[in-house]
Order: sequence, then C-alpha cells, then structure tokens
Amino acid sequence: MTTSTSNPAILLIAGHWLGAWAWDDVLEHLATSGNHAVAMTLPGLDADDPGRAATTLDDQAAAILDALAQLGAADQPATLVAHSGANAPVSLVLDRHPGFVHRMVWVDSGPVAAGSVFGAEIPAELVELPLPPFDVLARQASLEGLGPEVLERFRARAVPEPGPVLRQPVELSNDARRAVRTTLVCCSMPGAQVLELAGAGHPMFAEVATLEHLDVVDLPTGHWPMWSRPRDLAAAIQSAASRTD
Repeated sequence: MTTSTSNPAILLIAGHWLGAWAWDDVLEHLATSGNHAVAMTLPGLDADDPGRAATTLDDQAAAILDALAQLGAADQPATLVAHSGANAPVSLVLDRHPGFVHRMVWVDSGPVAAGSVFGAEIPAELVELPLPPFDVLARQASLEGLGPEVLERFRARAVPEPGPVLRQPVELSNDARRAVRTTLVCCSMPGAQVLELAGAGHPMFAEVATLEHLDVVDLPTGHWPMWSRPRDLAAAIQSAASRTD
C-alpha cells in the first residue's frame, strides 16, 4: 500500500529480546492518529522459528527492507522507528536503501558507526544470549517506569538474542544514510547530553554528529518507553512522521 506524503506509513522495530508485541500499547495510540503503523518481529526473535539462532544482521536487514517494500516505501518512503539494539540492522537498511525512509526515529538509540560490533567479546560458541536477570540488566539500561507486571511480561515473552547478530560487524559505505531526516527520542539520557557526547566523539554516539538533518525530543523515562510512556511515545512518533522539513 502507499500513503500520502503528509501521512507516511510507520514501521516499528523493538530492540534485543523483543518482538512486535512490545509495541502493542504504542500502536493503540497511533491508531487514532490516522497513520498506518505496523510493528515487526525481526528474524531470530520469533520463538517458534527452529533456525532462529543462526540468524545474522544481514537476515534482519533484508527482512526490514521487505517490510518497507510491502508498505510501499519504494514509491512513498515510510517512517522507520528503531528502539535500542535494533539500531544495527536498521543502520544497514539506511545504508543500503536510504530512499525507502521518509524519517528515521531512534527511540533511546541512534545510528551505529561502520565497523561497530555489539558483542565483540561474545565467544563464538555462544549460540544465543538470553535476557539477563533484571538486577544485571538495570546496570546496563534504566528500568525506570516498569512495574512488576510489565517486568513479568517482559521476562515471559523475551526471546534470546541470536549470537551471530551480536557478533557481526556493521558494514557501512553509503554516506547518503546521513542525509535521512532523523529524530532522536531521548529517554534514559537527556538529549543535550547525547549531543555533547556525540560532539566529543564518544564511540556510542559519534555517528549522531554526522547526521545532516536532526531534531531531538526529550521523553524522560527508562529505556523501554513503549511500556512506561506509550501515549507520549506515540505522540512523539506521530509528530516526527508528519514532519516534512
């Protein structure tokens, strides 16, 4: 299907351990905005796929491109929303087909630099990485705003991350990816701090400094705003999707 320029389709992709289900609350709010919004489960994160542990970043990027094509992005570019660790395959998509994307929205995330590897230290024999205990996870990412019921659902539905996805370097070569209009939705860290770190060349944020068209939205909460502030996140996504500048 295709959509009007002022009302592009929206494709949402969650980070590690998560599938399309992670966006359910956000999709409910986006449904009232008039946008055609869909969420996808990346290859490797479908618990019913017996071969999922062999999934690569290239497999995930190809699936995202297929999903964009099904939304008509070849004719009418879509808004692409990526949370957390979805930044690696989505950075590949931006490198390979930047023309498919009307606006990029990073949710407590951002583009990765060429050569980036999420888990360079992960041994080759590790088949998959399960969701760690929450006390360990909390030392890596903020759980602010997530109550016991949400954490219980997170634990019950999380799917281990395929080892090849975590070990594969992100190979980028097309500078046109940096011209895609971009919105950063900053949650666990203020936008001003993200920009300061980007300007200082911090490896995790350096690619942000290369973006040609950037705006920043602060949405203070933890690393999973689709659960802690779904209405506000939906509003930020809808606002970004409707922009033409």
